[in-house]
Amino acid sequence: MTTPSAPLTPEQQPAAPEGQPAAPAKKGSSILKKVGGVLVAIAIALAVKFGLPHLTGEAPVHAKAGECVTVTGPDNDPKVDTTDCSSGKPDLFKVVKVVDNTFDLNQCGPELSALAQQLNSDKFVLCLEEVAAK
Repeated sequence: MTTPSAPLTPEQQPAAPEGQPAAPAKKGSSILKKVGGVLVAIAIALAVKFGLPHLTGEAPVHAKAGECVTVTGPDNDPKVDTTDCSSGKPDLFKVVKVVDNTFDLNQCGPELSALAQQLNSDKFVLCLEEVAAK
């Protein structure tokens, strides 16, 4: 029966081959790197959630009554942009009224088209009238 040898002291450790680290990193610095990485990930997520849609123009438009908008994209994710009422663009609508603090499309009545939107914590319905193409 053999007894296991005693662990080597730092002086007895063999030298690391060239190109490899000599010793593992200290625990304190690896924890700081992990915390730093998590903070960076959170900062990126917040920037994407709150900043990116506004920078790329993908944020919902809170148009006012009397303005014209174009509505494009699929019904479940429409894109709304304000535009000149005389532009003659396809899918051009005039905002007849805006109903704040609701997603109730029935607020516009049967004669108008309705589009529910949310901008940050504001929710509203745009009541729209199609502008005839010229």
